[in-house]
Amino acid sequence: MSAQLSTPAIEQIAGKGAARAARRRQARLEGGVRRPGWGTYLLLTLVLLVSFVPIYYAFLLASSTSSEIAQHPIPSPIPGSHLLENLQRVLHSDIKIWQAFQNSMIVSVVTALSVMFFSTLAGFAFAKLRFRGKRFLLAFLIGTMAIPSQLGIIPLFIVMAKLGWTGKLAAVIVPAMVSAFGVFWMTQYLEDALPYELIEAARMDGCNMIRTFWHVVVPAARPAASMLGLFTFVGSWTSFFWPFIVLGSSNPTLPVALQLLQASYFKDMALIMAGVLIITLPLVLVFLVAGRQLVAGVMQGAVKG
Repeated sequence: MSAQLSTPAIEQIAGKGAARAARRRQARLEGGVRRPGWGTYLLLTLVLLVSFVPIYYAFLLASSTSSEIAQHPIPSPIPGSHLLENLQRVLHSDIKIWQAFQNSMIVSVVTALSVMFFSTLAGFAFAKLRFRGKRFLLAFLIGTMAIPSQLGIIPLFIVMAKLGWTGKLAAVIVPAMVSAFGVFWMTQYLEDALPYELIEAARMDGCNMIRTFWHVVVPAARPAASMLGLFTFVGSWTSFFWPFIVLGSSNPTLPVALQLLQASYFKDMALIMAGVLIITLPLVLVFLVAGRQLVAGVMQGAVKG
């Protein structure tokens, strides 16, 4: 009966608090969405500006000369006229920039796809399958995240040397094909996003475990797996320490090539910043192309059978 009353009538009968609750409930029923206030837009604008400043600063330095940078470490906000010249110097240097770009693309794409697949597979097992020792194995897996990766560099390098993989991309790809964080991420997501009823329905339809994973689990895990793949791609693209050790200058990735550029031209900051732009630009393009689709997928959170 009270649901049929108007808001002023509810306010007269039950008070202002009940009237506000009724308005909020009516807005939810009608599908109304509260628009964010000016404070939200101001905060987002500040975050965007703070994130953009380092990229623009590198752009300003890359469009200058070394002498101008030495005289004015904080350059003018107006870009200079030497950007194309510095980019050409980087592309035509002797640091194998195109080979480094190809290597970074191969390592980042293969690593991202493998982490998405294996993390989703392991996350499905930990989230929905019942087997002995599941809790212990998951706790042990999470505990490995507390161990610094630098502690395993020496034994990992010895293993790669025994396999004859030093200087090869396999030494960078294989150790990163699955991550503890990825398994934990997908486990937590699938526990809520994948109902047991869908799995049981697939089994009743005659699907084995592999078909159930491919037709039920993968569509449900796609939003979280896409975000995991994006962050894995960025991490692999910007990784420096392990590729620098195991690949060296003979078969570098882009961050390693940038280090070689810095070693060859020690004080040429304009050249170094031009190399930074070359490394950063593909990541910006990836976010521009895939960002909206990834956000839309996460917001939908749909489970498709």
